[in-house]
Amino acid sequence: MTDARSPGGRRLPLRAGRRVRWEQQAPTWREARPSLIADALKRSAARPSGNWYVVGASRDIAARGRPFGRTVAGTEVVLWRTGTGELRAGPGACPHLGAPLTDGRVVCGTVVCRWHGLALGGRPFAGWEPLPAYDDGVLAWVRLDEVGGEAPLDRPVVPRRPRRGAVEAVFGTVGRCEPEDVVANRLDPWHGSWFHPYSFVGLRVLRAPAGKGGDDSFTVDVSFRVAGRFVVPVRAVFTAPEPRTVVMHITEGEGATSVVETHATPLGPGADGLPRTAVTEAVVAVSDRRGFAVARAAAPALRPLMRWAAGRLWRDDLAYAERRWLLRSTGRFPG
Repeated sequence: MTDARSPGGRRLPLRAGRRVRWEQQAPTWREARPSLIADALKRSAARPSGNWYVVGASRDIAARGRPFGRTVAGTEVVLWRTGTGELRAGPGACPHLGAPLTDGRVVCGTVVCRWHGLALGGRPFAGWEPLPAYDDGVLAWVRLDEVGGEAPLDRPVVPRRPRRGAVEAVFGTVGRCEPEDVVANRLDPWHGSWFHPYSFVGLRVLRAPAGKGGDDSFTVDVSFRVAGRFVVPVRAVFTAPEPRTVVMHITEGEGATSVVETHATPLGPGADGLPRTAVTEAVVAVSDRRGFAVARAAAPALRPLMRWAAGRLWRDDLAYAERRWLLRSTGRFPG
């Protein structure tokens, strides 16, 4: 491949790669052993979550206006902010007559029920108990001990992120599957160039977990397609720090230390009785290039593009997760 250079002589991340037809790629099915993926999935499921669940993007929960609602494993939850911006959470049903609190309003740090004006803050009232909530600066979490059934943790297992100067964007969607199907998709990096040829080129898994020792990660070399033959090569490491999260850390190449976090939250059955899972993907991007300061300044305009790119991938990956659930639920899954 050939490098492009900036006017100042510094190498640009873009490279012109050799064209390879989709069907001429090296097959990856031998390396993507079902038992290897299943074992990695089992180990991730055994890690503690402390009963914390991602409910959405931090910036989607405002201090005024409508409160934010989410159903987690059939449990209605409402979230809002105090006057000083602190995150609060509680059951989503009003203790008076069961009205949905998400239809209410946030006024002076309290949730005011739309039906009869009952105001609820951070204190118990008539059987209504606030829930532990956590804002990590990018995502909002809620702790549901009765749902999770684990020993609770004071805070969620938040992945390591760039410390400063990053641009973040959060994409969300819902699939007809269970969280393990979403996590299994992310623990199968071998499908990248085959399933997403519009985004990835020349993906190679350099290291897969052997199930022994403390390192339980996947190391991958891949090039992100930009336009035509131009790509950006990086090295990335995938880990599963808790049962419902898979993180990709870029360790070498353009954007080193940037992360992509995939969080799977069970919602409960849909109207058709089948399970629903919310996928929340947080992209936290950083670069040491001088031009990245412009990207930070343009973050409000850049975020929709970042969400669009994540959504394009997840149209395919949800099909993978939903297909996996369908086969599992009918006893036909070969893995």
